[in-house]
Amino acid sequence: MPRFAANLSMMYTEHPFPARFAAASADGFAAVEYLFPYAYDAAELRRRLDDHGLRQVLFNAPPGDWDAGERGTAALPGREAETRAGIDRALEYAAALDCPRVHVMAGLSTAGAARDTYLGNLAWAAERAGAAGVDLLIEPINHRDMPGYFLNRQAEAHAVVRELGADNVKVQLDLYHCQITEGDLTALRRDLPTGRVGHLQIAGVPDRHEPDAGELNIGHLFDVIDELAFEGWIGCEYRPRAGTSEGLGWLRDYRGAHT
Repeated sequence: MPRFAANLSMMYTEHPFPARFAAASADGFAAVEYLFPYAYDAAELRRRLDDHGLRQVLFNAPPGDWDAGERGTAALPGREAETRAGIDRALEYAAALDCPRVHVMAGLSTAGAARDTYLGNLAWAAERAGAAGVDLLIEPINHRDMPGYFLNRQAEAHAVVRELGADNVKVQLDLYHCQITEGDLTALRRDLPTGRVGHLQIAGVPDRHEPDAGELNIGHLFDVIDELAFEGWIGCEYRPRAGTSEGLGWLRDYRGAHT
């Protein structure tokens, strides 16, 4: 059965961030993800995980100046030193949190040298991460939510992974972004068996609330994921409509139907 991780950047925002670990555990989650850990000491986050029996399964490498609108630096020519320093910092946190995956954001870029810069940074990062036993993820993001983001379509991401040829660089397939950009989500049957998908994420389309609201037939999608024996995690990266725990009926219903 698919395994679900609570995204603590979007879920449980009715609590201060440090208290979200306990809330997720109380609702039956065994794993968490979030955008960035860097505002907190790694040892404190490790204690939160351990105290509540949680696994950290994903976070992002430093994204540049997030508050100023930057969304990653890996595809930005001239920012290589910053990108690589960020990878090293992310790997330090990954070691402390026993986190096996780090998402490397490409950034907002249309520069002619963007792809070469991106490949160069990812190749460098893959070697560093490989030595630490960490997978690097790249994620196509839709242009409606993040105009100008460098990577948008699944085929583009898989082409990058194939070109790099590093076993520890994989695609982060967010079904919300994919539905908005290209649809055809049952193409999971095409992509999951390749071994190039390292993590899934889910949210309702178009409003990014609970995944059972809107365009997606999540029961069908979860059954496809189950059929394909995907061994990774599905991150619940959505904004609850009115209370996180109150909106988890979709998860309780799915678990109840498969136990």
